Amino acid sequence: QVQLVESGGGLVQAGGSLRLSCAASGRTFAIGWFRQAPGKEREFVAAISRSGGKTNYADSVKDRFTISRDNAKNTVYLQMNSLRPEDTAIYYCAADLTFDLRRAAVRAYEYDYWGQGTQVTVSS
Repeated sequence: QVQLVESGGGLVQAGGSLRLSCAASGRTFAIGWFRQAPGKEREFVAAISRSGGKTNYADSVKDRFTISRDNAKNTVYLQMNSLRPEDTAIYYCAADLTFDLRRAAVRAYEYDYWGQGTQVTVSS
């Protein structure tokens, strides 16, 4: 059983920054971050391959968010800068069991395990 634990969420003013962490149990996985705002569907945010050599971002966060990983700690980070009120959501990390070192999937159905989520609130 894969366990994913997110941390780092909180309340921040618009223009501020937060760094989310996703700690995984077991081997390294490709990891994706998704978010869901109240009344909205879950949406893709960013993904990173097992090797860290491939990343993907949603257009809405490109140039503001950076996904990275430390495989020695089996942890993936999402650095979020220039936060906007519309970034307010519950953020979930998810693990893709693929062995493809270059895969960084963008669709939720491609992920096999999900964390419990961490709340990010950006005030205007």
